[in-house]
Amino acid sequence: MASPFHCIGLIGRYADPSIQLTLKALSDYLKQRRLRVILDESTAELLPGHGLETGSRALIGEHCDLVIVIGGDGTLLNAARSLIGYDVSLLAINRGRLGFLADISPGEMMEKLDAVLQGSYTEEDRIMLRAAIEREGECISGSDALNDVVVHKWNVARMIEFETYVNDHLVHTHRSDGMIVATPTGSTAYALSSGGPILHPALNAIVLVPVCPHTLSNRPIVVDGDSRVEIRVKDGSQSAQVTCDGQIGLSLASGDLIKIRRKDKKIRLLHPPGHDYYRVLRAKLHWGGKL
Repeated sequence: MASPFHCIGLIGRYADPSIQLTLKALSDYLKQRRLRVILDESTAELLPGHGLETGSRALIGEHCDLVIVIGGDGTLLNAARSLIGYDVSLLAINRGRLGFLADISPGEMMEKLDAVLQGSYTEEDRIMLRAAIEREGECISGSDALNDVVVHKWNVARMIEFETYVNDHLVHTHRSDGMIVATPTGSTAYALSSGGPILHPALNAIVLVPVCPHTLSNRPIVVDGDSRVEIRVKDGSQSAQVTCDGQIGLSLASGDLIKIRRKDKKIRLLHPPGHDYYRVLRAKLHWGGKL
């Protein structure tokens, strides 16, 4: 059977020599199948003498119909943000730790890829968020996020005060260590450790989770994924910032407004045959029962 994929991009965890063996085995496997392969520029530094085409994320997005990510969930988050503007699918080989998103182990890589490259896979569309910071009515910075947008303190042991709005309606004014605005994908990340609910990834929803609120009655709230979420840092609050996916940091000043929206375009994730989201939860969260 002819493969539905003709050009494969490879992105590895940045500056991590531990992925070299997996990366080499994967590149040899794809070359044997006579597929066009484009190796991410920074990943190419980990594989000297690879003999593969090398390119930027833009080149990978423009030419590849499948990108295989080698690393952990963080590597996949980075790849998703850089490729959201392109019509490309992502598949992840787990060389990280927990691996909610990167669900193929190196030991089963060839077997799983055989099936995927023959067209046998599960496809998911995951929503992403766009955060924009406005200061005195002007947008000064912004970033995308697959997991979450977090407004939080960063260098002092004191709470920040802010107002939260959903679709122009005031939700609350409160003091806390921060606020997490997470997608269903991000509901099993920082939001979960802060007491938020797990959202099935197929949902069009956003969860707002306060981090260590001063008023203990402040609880997580789930809103429609098309909602407009706005967080305004109150005057007098200092040392706050916005972090997207735990990787992109944006500075804040008193009075800044953070506008968070669902992006129009979704990121497409592929999983090998037999993928079961609840099995992943049982395995990663040690819920017990048959895996």
